[in-house]
Amino acid sequence: MTTGATGGAAVAEGPAPPGGSIDRPPRRRCILRRLRGPYGTRVRIWLLTCLCLASVGALFSVTSVAISQAREGFQVIGHGAGPKVAATADLYFALSDMDAQVANILLMGDEHALGSGREASVRRYEQRRDDANAALLHAAQLAEGDAAEQRTVREVLNGMGDYEQLVAEARLLNDEAGTGPGEPAASVVDRYRQATDLMRLELLPKAYNLTLESGATVRGAYEERRSDIRLGPVWVAVSGTLAVVSLIALQLFLRARFRRSYNPALAAATAGVLALVGLATGMLQNQAEQLRTAKEDGLDSVIALSRAQAISTGMNADQSRWLLDPERADTYAQSYFEDAQTVLYVEGPGGVVPGDLDAYDAEVGSLVADRAGYRGRVLGFLGDELDETRLDGQVEAQHEVLRAYDGFLRADREMRAIAADGRRREAVDAHMGGAGSVQDAFDRYEETLINLTSLHRATFDDAVNAGDRGVAGWEALLPASTLAFGVLILAGVRPRLAEYR
Repeated sequence: MTTGATGGAAVAEGPAPPGGSIDRPPRRRCILRRLRGPYGTRVRIWLLTCLCLASVGALFSVTSVAISQAREGFQVIGHGAGPKVAATADLYFALSDMDAQVANILLMGDEHALGSGREASVRRYEQRRDDANAALLHAAQLAEGDAAEQRTVREVLNGMGDYEQLVAEARLLNDEAGTGPGEPAASVVDRYRQATDLMRLELLPKAYNLTLESGATVRGAYEERRSDIRLGPVWVAVSGTLAVVSLIALQLFLRARFRRSYNPALAAATAGVLALVGLATGMLQNQAEQLRTAKEDGLDSVIALSRAQAISTGMNADQSRWLLDPERADTYAQSYFEDAQTVLYVEGPGGVVPGDLDAYDAEVGSLVADRAGYRGRVLGFLGDELDETRLDGQVEAQHEVLRAYDGFLRADREMRAIAADGRRREAVDAHMGGAGSVQDAFDRYEETLINLTSLHRATFDDAVNAGDRGVAGWEALLPASTLAFGVLILAGVRPRLAEYR
């Protein structure tokens, strides 16, 4: 310790502190002191303002992406691949009905007025051929970029040409033979065997695969889009919450600093953000529900019922084949039974599955008598439909289908019993005649299927239209709202910033 010459107080000697004089305050304290002054207030206002603008911009971006995903989902399901898949499902039906009409034409022999008449069968055959060509065009569009599917489409198209050639030869031979109903010449049966084998063993399986592959494409697109749409409201709510919190923080700061009760412009911006978030989340939730309705209650059921109709048409063709070609009667009877179980798979009491056609017919009859007891006992395309009852009028339409299907099976059973007694000519009449015939029962069953399919198709169309309306106008509303919020925020802070100029 040393004492100054003037006798002042002793001063301790030692090294100077790091950074200079011991009287200089830390830099951090200087910065904080500056932020407490007028300059700091202005900086804080700008920081909070930028935070509000950024959060509103984030809300705009998140909402735009969510709306875009919703629009893309309906574009795929409602206007793109979805309708094309439904049209592709019609390919199987068109091909199957073509072969059924050929069998009916040949079964008539020289009695052209039998049933609905030869000309009606010819017209229906030609109509189904046109339908098949249109369905193949849709399938080709859907298969674009997929080499395997494109090859399948070409194979079906080429196979149809071969099939039509065989059918033309069979019809020509049948006309030349001039035989009676149910008594085709051996040459006619031979040609028809080649044609129907080509149809049943090659064309129909390929057409079915096209539908399955196209359905898988739509299903994958749907799952991806719906997942995105369901997350959209969450992200909009999160970004909207951040925007509201930022706006409230700015208002609280201005209130505390400038002693004003509220800021009208910022209050209006906050209310607008809350309204926009509420509208956007509600709209997106509705879009997700409409997309689910379009896919699950509409498109899925339309495709399933179209397949049921196509396979049922194959059953009807098997009845004609059974009469037309006695040597293969057992094969066609087994095919008929297998197709019936594909349409409606029934479990009997105790989970026992019917092992023959008679037992199957009896179980289907029991389903008609017990309108509610069939749930959990049925599978297949109709079985899946019977387990779903979400639409108005669906239960009655389902029961009409089930009752008509049972009537079709009963008419078939009666026709086979007549043929088993050796009354072949009468069996042909029972199959193709007027009221009470197998064909009449099938037409009524097909009509109920079409009515039920139309119910689901209307549900699909309504959901798609609702989805389109749901996003209409948002391309203008969203940017206009965001711009308005930005203007309100700047208008709210401008007078306060002007006080520091």
